[in-house]
Amino acid sequence: MMMWQGLSALGSLAVTGPLGVAIAVWLLAGKSWRMTLAWCGLFGAGMGLVVATKVAFIGWGVGSASLEFAGISGHAMRASAVFPVTAWLATRNAGDPWRQAALAAGVLLALMIGVSRVPVLAHSASEVVAGCMLGLLVAAAFIWSVRTEEHAVLGRLLAALCIPAVLILPRVEPLPTEMWMTRLALVLSGRDQPFTRQHWHHAPPPVQGPQTPF
Repeated sequence: MMMWQGLSALGSLAVTGPLGVAIAVWLLAGKSWRMTLAWCGLFGAGMGLVVATKVAFIGWGVGSASLEFAGISGHAMRASAVFPVTAWLATRNAGDPWRQAALAAGVLLALMIGVSRVPVLAHSASEVVAGCMLGLLVAAAFIWSVRTEEHAVLGRLLAALCIPAVLILPRVEPLPTEMWMTRLALVLSGRDQPFTRQHWHHAPPPVQGPQTPF
């Protein structure tokens, strides 16, 4: 269980958020304007979709009881976007075997972080799968869109910037993101109480019409 908790911490906003910002700053420092805009747009869109699905569930109960889906896993999405892109950027100046190996390692780490959310009882399998798919789509779209772009800053600098975050930030007090989204959902929906998974198990039986005898 300690392994899963450690992996889960690597996907927290306290880690993946600063890493996402570090990628943007690193690209900006190299005057790679198109790469910076592409990363900010894609990563921001992924984050926005995660928030939208969670707010929709908390405020209006939009989800699936049969799939136990109450919103896309933010941990899985951020990890699947940030770590593969970090690995790819950090090894852009290396040969193809090194770059491909680093990208595969980034994807594997991201998937393990996503899987960790299930045993720590933070998300269902469907929410993790959705998060991993969305994050990998963000990473793939970014890498494909900027694959021919040049960048002036060496990839090793990005790796150096990431090491402190990976080692230190998991110990930082987690941000109250769930509380923020709950407040937003309640304001938008006008509800007094948030919709939770417990409503699935206490839902009233469907109303049936009169039975026609055979």
